[in-house]
Amino acid sequence: MNPYVLLILLTSLGLGTTITFASSHWFMAWMGLEINTLAILPLMIQHHHPRAVEATTKYFLTQATAAALLLFTATSNAWMTGQWTIQQLSNPTIITITTLALGLKMGLAPMHFWLPEVLQGLDLTTGLILSTWQKLAPMSLIYQLAQETNQSLMITLGLMSTLIGGWGGLNQTQLRKILAYSSIAHMGWMMIVLKYAPNLTLMNLAIYIIMTSAVFTAMKTTSATKINVLAMAWTKTPIATTMTMLTLLSLAGLPPLTGFMPKWLILQEMTKQDLPLTATLMAISALLSLFFYLRLSYAMTLTSSPNTNNAKTPWRLKSTQTTTLLATTTTAATMLLPITPALVAITM
Repeated sequence: MNPYVLLILLTSLGLGTTITFASSHWFMAWMGLEINTLAILPLMIQHHHPRAVEATTKYFLTQATAAALLLFTATSNAWMTGQWTIQQLSNPTIITITTLALGLKMGLAPMHFWLPEVLQGLDLTTGLILSTWQKLAPMSLIYQLAQETNQSLMITLGLMSTLIGGWGGLNQTQLRKILAYSSIAHMGWMMIVLKYAPNLTLMNLAIYIIMTSAVFTAMKTTSATKINVLAMAWTKTPIATTMTMLTLLSLAGLPPLTGFMPKWLILQEMTKQDLPLTATLMAISALLSLFFYLRLSYAMTLTSSPNTNNAKTPWRLKSTQTTTLLATTTTAATMLLPITPALVAITM
């Protein structure tokens, strides 16, 4: 792709999200989401592979549906109340449809069906953008609507996302699909606590972005897209492979890694809100996700490929990829647990 075109697309991607962040008017927020969607479509389709074309088409149709729903609810609210302000939604039906539309944009269950298929058709760099940056704009709108949204709806969306994210990833062999289901599960954790502790949701989102960036950059370094390719990763980057295993366990939420922090704080908050059954179901759903993270960790570090000759050839070739992002995100994804008290003091 022409570097000038790439610069324009990446700038538009940032601009669309920034417009949504900064707007208090529904029409401006919708416009930011649309700029965001239109900017990422050429990045998704740039390799002209049939799977990329299919993924881009599915993504466009899904996002267009969500955007149309969002514009419909904003217009209906303006017609009923005369207000276009984001925080002036008053009708429960309109609030529910708006939340579901934003959930469709992010890939929350039960509107998650597009996400694994779309992510599977993309290259790893665009997949990273889709899994991290593209969550920010819809999340900022849901964050602003959190106090008006029905409590039962948020808990239902959160529980369904964590359970489906856990179950869906169990029988997958494609790494991008596994990370898509991981994304669905993490979004569920954020949704379930959003009404009670919005700042905890933001902290969870930041940690999720760090951990997901670490896994995607590690996969890009080793050119891994399937589980069986992970067995050959140790010949290319032994130290990075070990750290990637720890990052995967951090995504699963195991102590003493960073990913344990948001899960523990969310379960603690749910218990404080007198929702012990919900907290128990969330903890059980984390075990489902843990199973497929352990599969990846086992394949990456405890097995060696039977194709010895093929496995050893990459060892002679020096990688030309920069590893600054990988080093930074991997360190943050594995070693931030000791600063939990400071983060709690800031966010609570």
